[in-house]
Amino acid sequence: MLTGAFAGFAAGLLGIGGGLIIVPVLFFIFASQGYAEQYLMQMALTTSLATIVLTSISSTRAHHRRQAVLWPLVLMLSPGIIIGAALGGVFASSINSDSLRLFFAIFEFTVAANMILKKQPAQHNKKLGRTAAVSGGMTIGFISTLVGIGGGTMTVPFLHWFNISMRNAVATSAACGFPIALIGTLSFIFTSYDKTFSNDHSLGYLQYDAFLFVAASSFLVAPLGAKVAHSISEKTLRLSFALLLFVLGIIMLI
Repeated sequence: MLTGAFAGFAAGLLGIGGGLIIVPVLFFIFASQGYAEQYLMQMALTTSLATIVLTSISSTRAHHRRQAVLWPLVLMLSPGIIIGAALGGVFASSINSDSLRLFFAIFEFTVAANMILKKQPAQHNKKLGRTAAVSGGMTIGFISTLVGIGGGTMTVPFLHWFNISMRNAVATSAACGFPIALIGTLSFIFTSYDKTFSNDHSLGYLQYDAFLFVAASSFLVAPLGAKVAHSISEKTLRLSFALLLFVLGIIMLI
């Protein structure tokens, strides 16, 4: 519950999904509970994605009420996202947990460095076409599934590069997080439903006790984070979160 609350608060503060926090903490929780070492990252990723299925619905509804979600773009990106997320779950299930842990740590370092440098791609006048939408969606869906996130760290700059305003890019990215999380979760479960774990509180890689508690507390606390965000400087928030990601990345490496 504390993990979900903290992740939800951070997501509300910065608009970045809590998967980057949820995955490493669940990794250590599952390790301490005696789950098979070769499945730890897959379980953490699946459970994180399952929580994002619920939180993305809440976030999308909030953005939709402000008429910020560009639904035609969501429909354009979704076919590629679905394919990429499905392949990501199958691929992640076929490699060992240590390889996933290393990839996750590198991804955290990359996101943290980008937040510190505050890099955003320069906009250009080219309109997002179907081919770019499908290939971009596949890449976003695949990588997001490998690291257990809703894809906002990639979808937002991708859309912004195609001359979409940051407001619409963030809102549209929130809507894209739903198919990423749903298909990624189902793909992981499909490849693991016949596996045996140390207790019966799981459906394949999905540990449903953790899923319920993390999702509930994250859902409840996220609005508080959004409220507090207006009273703290953006630079302080960004640097603090980047430092946290660096720490989590180092811990995952060692």
